[in-house]
Amino acid sequence: MRLSFLMTFLIASLFVQAQNPVSWQFQTQKKDDGGYEVILKASIQPGWHLYSQKQPDDAIAIPTSIQFNNNPLVIREKEVREVGKMQKYVDKTLGVTAYQYSNEVSFIQSVKLKAKVKTAITGEIEYQVCDDEKCLPPKKVPFTIALN
Repeated sequence: MRLSFLMTFLIASLFVQAQNPVSWQFQTQKKDDGGYEVILKASIQPGWHLYSQKQPDDAIAIPTSIQFNNNPLVIREKEVREVGKMQKYVDKTLGVTAYQYSNEVSFIQSVKLKAKVKTAITGEIEYQVCDDEKCLPPKKVPFTIALN
């Protein structure tokens, strides 16, 4: 009995881990003022959605969060902005709302270098995705993006 329970649990865990409805692309665009736009682009499989960084007060969704590691050569300007078609989801049964994206969304951070050097910006994105029936556990994805 214990062995069959353990096997069922392991198979279910592997299925959830193998299911990855979001793929990430990391890139930069040089701006006219010499700075950069650091772009973290999520491509989301049909039927799934990813949550915005900011959620309504009544939300129970886990918002996307982006942590940048300290780099003394990089100045981050303003807040990370989101570019995509935001949807306001209302769950009438639970009485909660959420801000979410389907298909794709880009998280963009403007940065400047303190000197003309080659360096990188590093960090980690934590996000959760859901479909109409379930949510997957939050996932963390590290990134390193060259600035040169």
